Amino acid sequence: MRILVTGGAGFIGSNFVHRTLATKPDLEISILDALTYSGRLSNLAGVLDRVQFIQGDIKDSVLVDRLVEESELVIHFAAESHNDNSLNNPLPFVETNVFGTYHLIQACIKHDVRFHHISTDEVFGDLPLDGTECFTPDSPINPSSPYSSTKAASDLLVKAWIRSFGLKATISNCSNNYGPRQHEEKLIPRTVLHAAAGIKPKVFGNGLNVRDWIHVDDHNDGVWSIIEHGQLGQTYLLGANSQRTNLQVVSAILRELKLPDDFIEFVPDRQGHDLRYAIDASRTVAELGWAPQHASFEDGL
Repeated sequence: MRILVTGGAGFIGSNFVHRTLATKPDLEISILDALTYSGRLSNLAGVLDRVQFIQGDIKDSVLVDRLVEESELVIHFAAESHNDNSLNNPLPFVETNVFGTYHLIQACIKHDVRFHHISTDEVFGDLPLDGTECFTPDSPINPSSPYSSTKAASDLLVKAWIRSFGLKATISNCSNNYGPRQHEEKLIPRTVLHAAAGIKPKVFGNGLNVRDWIHVDDHNDGVWSIIEHGQLGQTYLLGANSQRTNLQVVSAILRELKLPDDFIEFVPDRQGHDLRYAIDASRTVAELGWAPQHASFEDGL
């Protein structure tokens, strides 16, 4: 089977490619990536000779149509994904996350190709800090940032194309990923690099905003479980029940680097900063038999 992986030179996409080649070596993989600042060929070191790599943009409808026609399955990771950047300049997020997804699903309808859409728990907005509720597949969409709103829009496009045009698709909304090859704009690698260089890592506000963390390999194993065993037209949530405040995450990194807990610089909070994310993946676990293998966030870290 030939699969097309969009955004395969980015953080999660490149890990998906590495893991797929290690666990499903009979697949033929094509990768479409624009190699913007967050996509790097170095993320594919050691496997480039085993894949077909195409540098191109998912907004290029002609290129997308050709590559989808040659594929039996499309796994769509490509996205602009950094909240801070979306606040400074939302337009690339609209263009890539909305229009890019549109071109992909149009091509999948035209050529009758299966599609899996990678999304985020951020489309659901946030939860109270002092609550116990979690996001489920039935949670209402309530995005807070330009990034999350464009991901919500792409989710809704996929849902509408499933219903209106018979798109053979599934969707997964995942909690915060961590692991190898993550871009240094994100909290964990940025904190590691700054602290190791003797620079106090920055923490927004009081650091008490909560994120739910999952190792990137567990996420990607979940994606394959959905592709192989999930029901077409359904949305599945992927999470590892690892809620941590941003301050707890930074403190855990400082401990690993043998640095004091107060080696931190608190900075003014981000606009529209979501309070808490939490994923209830019980339906995915029950239906598909998938479960995260990195049960301890600290061990994974």
